[in-house]
Amino acid sequence: MKSVVKISKTVEGAIQEALEELKVSKEDVKIEVLEEPSKGFLGLLGAKDAAVRVTVVNDPVEKIEGLINQILFHMNVKADVIVKRENSQIDVEITNINATDMGIVIGKRGNTLDSIQYILNLFINKDRIDYMRVVVDVQGYRRKREDTLIKLANKMAEKSKATHRPVKLEPMNPYERRIIHSALQNVNGVVTYSEGEDPYRRVVIHAK
Repeated sequence: MKSVVKISKTVEGAIQEALEELKVSKEDVKIEVLEEPSKGFLGLLGAKDAAVRVTVVNDPVEKIEGLINQILFHMNVKADVIVKRENSQIDVEITNINATDMGIVIGKRGNTLDSIQYILNLFINKDRIDYMRVVVDVQGYRRKREDTLIKLANKMAEKSKATHRPVKLEPMNPYERRIIHSALQNVNGVVTYSEGEDPYRRVVIHAK
């Protein structure tokens, strides 16, 4: 288990320094106060800073890493996994994967990848107080898909304005629909809305 000792003017200050170094939340650690702060005689002589030992007892990164590797193993997929935490978000990047296995992990329109992400979010947030967001990607698929969807949105917006007719896009998951709506929210001359029921819900681009 990872553990650090920090010294600061206050106990809370020392704890915060430890949490920042370990990159975990307070609920994921065990805290031992080794030394209470003391002002000393007349606030000068014998003054002591606070000292604490903070030990990680519940590392979300390790838990996510373990589960995603189990999922890939049971899918018979060979790949490397990089898990990083930045504040309240955990990024999972699946790399070194062949084209066939990549197709399996992504699934039709990214449905399998979204399902894996959903499972990891449920798993890590069970009984947690502070919510953590898990984002799963494979070989930069989400970034490339987002770029493709933004280009598609702009192209179809121009088509709608030119024909003065609504343009209906293919059915998309909620994540992809949000990308379309966001890409066009500040574009003059068009509005967007969604219609239909999942999994066939789609974005409609309509010229004003």
